[in-house]
Amino acid sequence: MTPELVPIIRLGRNLLVSLQGDLDDASVLRLEDQITREIVRTRAKGTLIDVGGLAVVDSFIARVIARIASMVRLLGSEAVVVGIQPAVAITLVELGISMEHVHTALNAGRGMELLTLLQGLDLNGGG
Repeated sequence: MTPELVPIIRLGRNLLVSLQGDLDDASVLRLEDQITREIVRTRAKGTLIDVGGLAVVDSFIARVIARIASMVRLLGSEAVVVGIQPAVAITLVELGISMEHVHTALNAGRGMELLTLLQGLDLNGGG
């Protein structure tokens, strides 16, 4: 097992996580741990999760992505998922996988704009 499953890049107050290739179930679970630890370590205010490079997004991986977004928000960081391909969107809807609570954007540029907007809505100062 490698210490880092995917590269996590810090961009100002935000983290960029770009998922590539095929992820097996065990890798996806390690990814949860890696992302949440990095949010705590860096005190990131936003996390952009780019899934455009994934070869396959099945129901398990889709649920884990939604779960990661929830974990990110519980840690005080906004989460935006970008790069969902049309075929993946169709499959998720057909499978009945709810992503309603997950912020999404078409691409990384729009995702960063959405993160900025969501961070601006933090009326408590957020630290």
